[in-house]
Amino acid sequence: MGNKDTRIKDVGPQPQSFDLESATTDNADYRSVAWSGRYLQVTLMSIPVGGDIGLEAHPQTDQFLRLDAGNGRVQMGAAKDTLTFERDVSDGWCVMVPAGTWHNVANTGTTPMQLYTVYAPAHHRPDAVQSTAAAAKADQGDQPAAWSVQPEHTADKHG
Repeated sequence: MGNKDTRIKDVGPQPQSFDLESATTDNADYRSVAWSGRYLQVTLMSIPVGGDIGLEAHPQTDQFLRLDAGNGRVQMGAAKDTLTFERDVSDGWCVMVPAGTWHNVANTGTTPMQLYTVYAPAHHRPDAVQSTAAAAKADQGDQPAAWSVQPEHTADKHG
């Protein structure tokens, strides 16, 4: 799924159906937006061995993550230096991140950690593909679509 010929094409707020588990485990990109609706968004992620999602907080965005392959460690808390929630996670585990919560998921395994995440509301540019965490960080145009329903925007926070 890591190339443009086989990856899931984001069709925007149109009906969509695909094998989410296969799409997630086949994805080779750090982030690939699979579906963008008016109120939520599904992205596929592949976190390399020793890598992580990156410490961040989304002030007005709830987030759901599910691992379909690999092992990781999730940390969450009220402040970036107060991560009081820590759990080891693996295939089949989910992580619920309330809006405003600082969070990170690190790959602690020996293979890429494959997961998908659901943002509510949408958080990224529809159909965005970012091959690495560095590419994602450098992507200045990575904003939700104008047709998505967004709260009064409060910028994300990064650690």
